[in-house]
Amino acid sequence: MESVNSAVETLVQSSNTLFILMGAIMVFAMHAGFAFLEVGTVRHKNQVNALVKIMTDFGFSAVAYFFVGYWVAYDVTFFQDAETLAQGNGYELVKFFFLMTFAAAIPAIVSGGIAERAKFWPFLIGSALLVGFVYPFFEGIIWNGNYGVQDWLAASFGAPFHDFAGSVVVHGVGGWLGLVAVIFLGIRKGRYKGGRLVAFPPSNIPFLALGAWILCIGWFGFNVMSAQTLDGISGLVAVNSLMAMVGGIIASLLIGKNDPGFIHNGPLAGLVAICAGSDIVHPIGALMIGAIAGALFVWMFTVVQNRWKIDDVLGVWPLHGLCGAWGGVAAGIFGSSALGGLGGVSLTTQVIGTLMGIAVAVIGGAVVYGGIKAVMGLRLDEEEEFNGADLSIHKIESTFTD
Repeated sequence: MESVNSAVETLVQSSNTLFILMGAIMVFAMHAGFAFLEVGTVRHKNQVNALVKIMTDFGFSAVAYFFVGYWVAYDVTFFQDAETLAQGNGYELVKFFFLMTFAAAIPAIVSGGIAERAKFWPFLIGSALLVGFVYPFFEGIIWNGNYGVQDWLAASFGAPFHDFAGSVVVHGVGGWLGLVAVIFLGIRKGRYKGGRLVAFPPSNIPFLALGAWILCIGWFGFNVMSAQTLDGISGLVAVNSLMAMVGGIIASLLIGKNDPGFIHNGPLAGLVAICAGSDIVHPIGALMIGAIAGALFVWMFTVVQNRWKIDDVLGVWPLHGLCGAWGGVAAGIFGSSALGGLGGVSLTTQVIGTLMGIAVAVIGGAVVYGGIKAVMGLRLDEEEEFNGADLSIHKIESTFTD
């Protein structure tokens, strides 16, 4: 009997390890989506830089999170011997891999906002600092109960802050960090003339669309695999992700007036917003959350670019920052049993937790990017920006014609 129990335990452990490994691989693949979304959106002279930023940010993020960030968030280090680390089929190692792919999304999000005029090394250093300290500080508060904040929220307002897959923890924080970086950088040369917006059209719509499709597919690993074990898997999460995605598509089509940039970012807006409540809302509620997010993205992207003159190239603040914040609040609305959700959430807590995430991102971003700007500078000089980041930084163009 003991041998049977041992075999069952091994099977459960190995199954959970494989489950979360598959999730890690799917979220890792999403970084290709970030890359191609940016490549397709920026001008031709900045395509190589977009690809290189996403790849190198991932490498620096992995090291920063392995040695510092995971420790800050979960008080776990990897300085034991390999035999100890491999126990339980190495589940804890793969769990790190999964959560690291989330952490690495932070600089990938920021990258889209700062495109076409950012220095390479200063922002790479900034990415390591954000993933090592700023992001895991808030991640640990929400997902590991650090500093007693979740206990206080539960005692004061009836429920802890609920963010199942990171509408606020990942996307909201990344989007608001991106806004800080964009403001520190300033506007691209020639973007506005006489106070009016000058169009910088996407360089490659097929690449932009490819990036959106990769992200949409990988997002089901992002959300569903956030259960982290097989016994926690839920078809509700999968269908809610689907419905929020299509809600974002339809809303961005109708409000964006057939614009392909809006149409391919619309599903991403819906998916950002549903992360928080994907495990507790009704599918019809998910459809509404996604539709509102898609409309919010189109509207606010236009306002930011035309009225406020904030040069956020890919619209990372409206897409991740605002739609992520909406997702945090929406979980408190549509997650209630009165609207067909599973309950167990507090709207007050959701608002407070969302504002906390914004505050951590804005303050942390100001410290990191402000410090780097003072020491190293953040922006390419005028000639480098005119020539493009590809030639100025990497000494090669994305394509060659003989």
